Amino acid sequence: MPDELVFYTHPMSRGRIVRWMLEEVGQPYRTEILGYGTGTGMKSPEYLAINPMGKVPAIRHGETVVTECGAVCAYLADAFPEAGLAPPPGDRLRGPYYRWMFFAAGPVEAAASNKALGVEVPEEQRRQVGYGSLADVMTALESAISGQDYVVGGRFTAADVYFGSHIGWGMQFGTLEARPAFASYWERISARPAAKRAQEIDDALMEAQKDASKDASSG
Repeated sequence: MPDELVFYTHPMSRGRIVRWMLEEVGQPYRTEILGYGTGTGMKSPEYLAINPMGKVPAIRHGETVVTECGAVCAYLADAFPEAGLAPPPGDRLRGPYYRWMFFAAGPVEAAASNKALGVEVPEEQRRQVGYGSLADVMTALESAISGQDYVVGGRFTAADVYFGSHIGWGMQFGTLEARPAFASYWERISARPAAKRAQEIDDALMEAQKDASKDASSG
């Protein structure tokens, strides 16, 4: 009997990235929706045993627990190689695959978060910051997808799920400039059937939560 795959998430969270990856993998999984309330949901003792940070998303695959979106995407690609979502170990494309996956998790995440918070690193201190400047990050991002459909080796991989989600969210929330190369790349990958299924699932969950809140307030 295969190990159970459990997905811990909230429809208004980065869990949407992992939902997309799970839909790409195509394996059965069970979803547990966790609230943001103190002492319950993400902050409950039961979930803190899964992720001491008290944040989603996370997955449990049998006895293996994985947190952090990039790590979850990379793990799922390796755990289910039949989905073809990662270059195999030993393949020369494994290098750029890791490169852009970790670039999104490090420089892009940090630069976009600082932009959202209105934090600007003084030029004389940029050497102390891993991403240097937002302009540098934007240039590197564009170089990764210029002249090709996908970020690694001309085919869709888990790197596109994670890397691409940062671009899509960044343009949506204004933390990344909506350059033409980004817009066409995001339009291409977000049109995938798995991406659409994932969005429909989480959008429906959001609506259900809104309806439940209205019922609770009116009751």
